[in-house]
Amino acid sequence: MTLTKNKNVYIAILSLFMCQALWAQAVYEDERYVPETDTVVLKKLEQWQDLKFGLLMHWGTYSQWGIVESWSLSPEEYGWCERKMGSNPQDYFTYKKEYEALQTTFNPINFDPEKWAIAAKNAGMKYVVFTTKHHDGFCMFDSKYTDYKITSPNTPFSSHPKANIAKEIFNAFRNEGLWTGAYFSKPDWHVKSYWDPYFPPKDRNVNYSPEENPEKWNDFVNFTHNQIMELMTDYGNMDILWLDGGWVAKTPKAEISEWYKHRINNAPAGYLKHRIVNQDIKMDELVVKVRKKQPGLIVVDRAVHGKNQNYLTPENRVPEKTLPYPWESCIISGGGWSYRPDATYMSGREGIHMLIDIVAKGGNLLLNIAPGPKGEWHQGAYHLLNEFADWMEINSSAIYGTKPIAPFKENNICMTQNKKGNVFLYYLAKDGETKIPAEITVTSINPKKGTRIRLVGSKQKLKWLKQKEGFKIVIPPSLQDNPSCKYAWTFKIDQIDQ
Repeated sequence: MTLTKNKNVYIAILSLFMCQALWAQAVYEDERYVPETDTVVLKKLEQWQDLKFGLLMHWGTYSQWGIVESWSLSPEEYGWCERKMGSNPQDYFTYKKEYEALQTTFNPINFDPEKWAIAAKNAGMKYVVFTTKHHDGFCMFDSKYTDYKITSPNTPFSSHPKANIAKEIFNAFRNEGLWTGAYFSKPDWHVKSYWDPYFPPKDRNVNYSPEENPEKWNDFVNFTHNQIMELMTDYGNMDILWLDGGWVAKTPKAEISEWYKHRINNAPAGYLKHRIVNQDIKMDELVVKVRKKQPGLIVVDRAVHGKNQNYLTPENRVPEKTLPYPWESCIISGGGWSYRPDATYMSGREGIHMLIDIVAKGGNLLLNIAPGPKGEWHQGAYHLLNEFADWMEINSSAIYGTKPIAPFKENNICMTQNKKGNVFLYYLAKDGETKIPAEITVTSINPKKGTRIRLVGSKQKLKWLKQKEGFKIVIPPSLQDNPSCKYAWTFKIDQIDQ
């Protein structure tokens, strides 16, 4: 094949991937949002938007195999669902049996949630969202409605004094001043009232018809409500209920015909292969119950259009623009959502630039770190959080409690504004750039005469000059050569004119 042909094939493949990415981007960023009306929740949501930075942790028995969480149990044709472990991964039922038997060897004896909480706090994280149960149904909390749990006698770790892992994590992070959020999967691929063992599973959905089996479906609804109420009752003050599995939702045929058909018909090949099934989980009723136990609770019924999705959650990507509703990018920091033995973590520069970019667009960053089978984080995770800690020690005042200001980014300079009207400019250093430039020019904003500008971390007042468009900051050699931090330098401006 000639070089020209190779190049054309490469461009065609790249274009296909870009189209798929843009399609997915458009679907999620144009999601309809229904504003909350409960004033207590609205106040809580406003406080949450000021927190900016949180920790997500995916953890379960699957960490022993170092595979993607739960998804290999789903008989769908995606590469990330592929079964590669066990004695006979080609035999689905043998694989499922061996996967579920991982409960009998799960013993994270080095579990130390206090160490995690301190590292997260030092990094500037203000809340944690922990996977109390993923789609496989294994509970990392002491549910009385199942034996498929961390505290079951079938699990070796059940004899450990910190066996109730979710409770230990929530308490440890609360003790460090962080908010707590419970991730909970609505689908449950272990319980018989969702995947009836009489029927083989077809995809991620319930494997029988809820309309034709109302008693069985009602058993599942009650099971789900009961488990969530356990978490909202017995695990202390809870700030966020973070529900996953958006396909488990009330989906009348009339609604399917428009919204979901559009998503399916316009999807790239290989996207959205599962069925659309009406799975009314009685979410409105559940939200009323949980807020009686946890007033003001933020509920995130992910990817389900309606009033019970208090904020939206772009997954493993950052939107291209500011969004007109509360949102949070949940991002993998290294490896995958679940533990990978050979995980490589993003650099401090990448992580800090991502945080700044998200905050400048009005969002929060929820950074995922996956514990391993012995209850430990990779050292790479600690190194990354230490990089955040060093940067946030200097610059945190420019992160928390800020909001976007147009145009939010100009070249490699992001910008935000705090509630006092001060503007922050973040100069994102290029790879290998360790010295602050002698001059920094911004054309999109105009400070008032007499405005003070300084480098955050320094008390020195900086000279600035008005330009035909915008202004120029002059950096003295003493600051150029001795920046207060690495990767991004923040300039505080007292006031500006738009």
